[in-house]
Amino acid sequence: MRSTQWFGTPDKYGFYARSWMKNQGILPEMFDGRPVIGICNTWSEMSPCNAHLRALAEHVKKGVLLAGGFPVEFPVMSVGEPITRPTAMIYRNLMSMDVEETLRANPFDGVVLLAGCDKTTPALMMGAASVDLPTILVSGGPMLNGRFRGKQLGSGTDVIRYDEMLQTGEMSLAEFQDAEAAMSRSAGSCMTMGTASTMASMGEAMGLALPQNANIPAVDSRRAVLAAESGKRIVDMVLQDVKMSKIVTKAALENAVVVNGGIGGSTNAVVHLIALAGRLGIDFSLDDWDRLGKDIPCLLDLMPSGRFLMEEFYYAGGLPALMKELLPYLQGDALTVTGNTLAENLAAAECFDTEVIRPLDRPLKPRGGIAVLRGNLAPDGAVIKPSAASPELMQHRGRAVVFESMPDFKARIDDPDLDVDESCVLVLKSAGPVGYPGMPEVGNMTLPRKLLLKGVRDMVRISDARMSGTAFGTVVLHVAPESAVGGPLALVRDGDMIELDVDAGRLHLDVSAEELAIRKAAWAAPKPHYDRGYGRIFIDNVMQADKGVDFDVLVGGSGDGVPAKSV
Repeated sequence: MRSTQWFGTPDKYGFYARSWMKNQGILPEMFDGRPVIGICNTWSEMSPCNAHLRALAEHVKKGVLLAGGFPVEFPVMSVGEPITRPTAMIYRNLMSMDVEETLRANPFDGVVLLAGCDKTTPALMMGAASVDLPTILVSGGPMLNGRFRGKQLGSGTDVIRYDEMLQTGEMSLAEFQDAEAAMSRSAGSCMTMGTASTMASMGEAMGLALPQNANIPAVDSRRAVLAAESGKRIVDMVLQDVKMSKIVTKAALENAVVVNGGIGGSTNAVVHLIALAGRLGIDFSLDDWDRLGKDIPCLLDLMPSGRFLMEEFYYAGGLPALMKELLPYLQGDALTVTGNTLAENLAAAECFDTEVIRPLDRPLKPRGGIAVLRGNLAPDGAVIKPSAASPELMQHRGRAVVFESMPDFKARIDDPDLDVDESCVLVLKSAGPVGYPGMPEVGNMTLPRKLLLKGVRDMVRISDARMSGTAFGTVVLHVAPESAVGGPLALVRDGDMIELDVDAGRLHLDVSAEELAIRKAAWAAPKPHYDRGYGRIFIDNVMQADKGVDFDVLVGGSGDGVPAKSV
């Protein structure tokens, strides 16, 4: 055991480690060489999706103890998507560093990752991947369905709809505030297929979590049972030396791409899985997303692509039932944390509601996967989520209406004199990793009020930003290189014609190369947002969206080697 180099020596170093740990009332036999299991907890009251994880950690501990392990809970940084500014994404890499360095610096033989809110799941997986201990993911689970005036209310998705209704006078401010109180009525993360549910699904699809981890509601007693079972299983994984790199392989990542298509998952999964692959040294890129995911049918009728919410998904059979339907597209021999292959895990899965989880021959939408776009406007790629887009806009040519930044957008979008109609293409700059900074979820720009009043509910929108997994619309995201580093997006001007062809994977700015060269020569880089601290570290080291928005210095891993003694 790795931990024996702290607790298993009869010299003064062992004395230090054991004695100081014993001030917590730990029994002497806990230092007898049994596996020490870290419980990496992202609990925080400022991360509301994760505010119940302290209680869940106790169930993990029960499982570890039952299996003969020594559980030790520890905190790491936690970021709450609805609360953290300028965006939670800017802190994903910092959080991953916290996880990596804490795991390596301490006597852990294996780790259980307790995650929930959007960035906490990829951050934990990335940090753990760089150390490569036996690892298992336990998600906090989705909250109960929102209920408002006899209808279901979905996190994020219905907020966007109600905000539009508020602007058009279809909903009063009092009604809007009533809906606010009705949306988040239990512990847990978004009950739509937002990034939190998507990344929990990605963890399960990769085999890094037990079956049904993605779906069990946060307040369902079966979530506590899954946590305890995960605590039991991680002890066996340590004894069998099943490290994370044995689970998260190229095949596992490819399975995740397929499953993301089947669930109509968040575009954020693209950057997170590319970053995770980089930590493990796996060759995995936008090309893999395009090759594997763009033609996968969306089988899940769940907001924002469909009607239902995560509770119904679980009651219908959950992710195992959906993956069983997708098995012809999956690599069933991939190893999972259960010790069985993916196909073996899915053998007993059943679907109990074919309206929620559709069969392959009756999909919700023919294409649920992420489509990758390239062209002179996005030489290194951009993405769009077809299942959340308007079919009639998937091939479109329109006049650009350009906003140089988010403050510029907010100042002008509702100006009655703005020269815009429903055929235009809204273009937002300075919203990428460097430009905002941190690449916020502002890509699904609110439509101009004067068009909302006309009944327009979708337009083509293009930016170097991200979009919430709860959002919807014909929204082109993650344009790379971003505008703030001189990508072609920086050169777009009002009136330029832009062509989008999702089927052809094409995003084209109808401006000559010669004219673009002239514009580029006149372009000046914006002043950096930070000149010190973590913000400066972020700007100086962050890679572009097509590389996962990780830091260049964090690609790869440093392993689980025991550091030099401190005394």
